Amino acid sequence: MTRLLLGVGLLAIALLAMGSESRVGVEGRSHPSPLREGSEFQSADMRALQADDFANPMALWVARGESLWGEARNGRPCAACHGRAEASMKGVAARYPRWDAGLGRVVNLGERINACVVGQQGAPKLAAESDELLALEAYIARQSRGMPLQVSIDGPAHATWEAGRALYFTRVGQLNLACTQCHDRSWGRTLLGETVSQGHPTGWPAYRLEWQRAGSLERRLRACFNGVRAAMPPYGSPDLVALELYVAWRAQGLPLESPGVRR
Repeated sequence: MTRLLLGVGLLAIALLAMGSESRVGVEGRSHPSPLREGSEFQSADMRALQADDFANPMALWVARGESLWGEARNGRPCAACHGRAEASMKGVAARYPRWDAGLGRVVNLGERINACVVGQQGAPKLAAESDELLALEAYIARQSRGMPLQVSIDGPAHATWEAGRALYFTRVGQLNLACTQCHDRSWGRTLLGETVSQGHPTGWPAYRLEWQRAGSLERRLRACFNGVRAAMPPYGSPDLVALELYVAWRAQGLPLESPGVRR
């Protein structure tokens, strides 16, 4: 029975993507119109849960992040360099991923946090998807809630954007599907009881009911690779960072909702 349900689900994904070519007239276009935030594709109950700062389960990670901000690692807390996060981190999350001259590549927010943890605090790198890293990401992102996403793809960041764009339109996996087939051509349709979104990363990191915990955008992207039966890139891989930059660029101008709640 499990295999039968899995087969039905995979067939539904394939038919959904194949049967909606008219949603995008020209291959390469990647701006659904009108642009909609990720929460708009959630139920009213989910939107209400996200909007309630006390009921939102991500409040636990935000509170932990606030504690970590003032916690000394090797005698040096984040606040020693950055002061009050409410001021110094305002707008920061809305500009990531971005080119980091010191590291010589485009990095996402989690990688930038770890660069500070290792380079400035002399502490061990925080593991991907660890509660500590997610807490700091959530706390920093909270300072930019409501601000428009404004990533830069100019200068040395452009090559990474190009790589992300190419990946977005590349068919992968056993189902031979590309990101664009769901999020440009089929958004608004229903798949296995869930509305297909436009793929805008406005709410991450987020608490996902399916996971019963907080998770990063990287984890969500890896889940998409798994959904089309493709090999999942490892955390921190150039492919994931490039894809993060591209989907953030697609969402330019939409307000950051993080910390979000998703199904």
